Amino acid sequence: MRAEFQNIIESAPAASSRVALRVALVTETFAPEVNGVAMTLGRMVDGLRRRGHTVQLIRPRQNPGDKPSDEIGLEQIVVPGLPIPRYPGLRFGLPNGRSLHRLWSAQRPHIVHVATEGPLGWAALNTARRMGIPVSSTFHTNFDAYSRYYGIGWLRGGIIRYLRHFHNKAATTLVPTRRLADTLNDNGFRNVNVLSRGVDTKLFSPARRSESLRARWGLQDDDLVVAYVGRIAPEKNLGLAITAFDAIRQKMPKARLLFVGDGPAAADLRRRNDSDAPYLFAGMRHGEDLAQHYASADLFLFPSMTETFGNVTTEALASGLAVVAFDYGAAGELIRDRVNGRLVPVGASTAFVDAAVNVAASDDLRQNLRGQAARSVAHLDWENIHNTFEAALQSHARPPA
Repeated sequence: MRAEFQNIIESAPAASSRVALRVALVTETFAPEVNGVAMTLGRMVDGLRRRGHTVQLIRPRQNPGDKPSDEIGLEQIVVPGLPIPRYPGLRFGLPNGRSLHRLWSAQRPHIVHVATEGPLGWAALNTARRMGIPVSSTFHTNFDAYSRYYGIGWLRGGIIRYLRHFHNKAATTLVPTRRLADTLNDNGFRNVNVLSRGVDTKLFSPARRSESLRARWGLQDDDLVVAYVGRIAPEKNLGLAITAFDAIRQKMPKARLLFVGDGPAAADLRRRNDSDAPYLFAGMRHGEDLAQHYASADLFLFPSMTETFGNVTTEALASGLAVVAFDYGAAGELIRDRVNGRLVPVGASTAFVDAAVNVAASDDLRQNLRGQAARSVAHLDWENIHNTFEAALQSHARPPA
């Protein structure tokens, strides 16, 4: 654990003296939406509730029939929202500081945690500050890095300035890796602390491997399945994964590239699939079905350079896959090159392709990496992450007057 965050934990009240918190958590995305932010926040909410805290979840209405039911320790407030361009199924919340002020005047939270930087998050941040309610935040998404993939790279400087202004209003900004914390510190972000992410090693496990699923994919026992799991979109740098797979296929013609997920680039990839059907499209998968798809592959390619973390990296490692990724995000924190995966310098596309071919072509190397993969993430227990998050909130929370 990093020193900066250790200080937060040490300054938090001891477990026996901690008060039950009322936490207002504001986010533009939450389950059943499928993305890393929604998944992580769902875990965090569950962790707080199990520790006796109450969470008031404020989010955009996801669809006309969205009628969230309140549960023990969880009150859901839905607000109007609009679709996010190029992200079908996701919405940003409209700012309504007056409604938030009325809500928090009626029942004041101990702390407001803002998870996303959209209009709803901005309104919550400023309303809480005006009311004297402590605010914490998380930095989940590299919006500045995404900008160049959507033709608005010229806005990158402005996006960074907005994000810095946003997060510097919070008492702390939690990020998933030390490297990201260092980058934000270098860009003028203050009070940045590391809160890693866990992985469900009971769900994601090599034991989920399914020969019957592989048979449905039309594979023989020794055929290679190269997997990509995540949003099928330009910012994920999928062109490099395809280039690497094409190079693998030159040596292993029966290899197949499995896509698990959906997104704006999926339709084009389906059209490009030739008569030999080298691509397998599984669409969106969840729970045990998703875990089975991971474990039934052999090699995992993660070419993205826009992640703040990359939950799929930990899920792939936990599933016992040989992972090839850039020295970035979760991979940079967790992979030791040639020990439990292959790690290449950020932006070194040729090295990425070479590493992918190297793992694919060497049965011994691939099996050695797979043998170490799940062991290397066994320590990422969500309970430890929940304890750290709880400690951060406790250290900044303020009981209502």
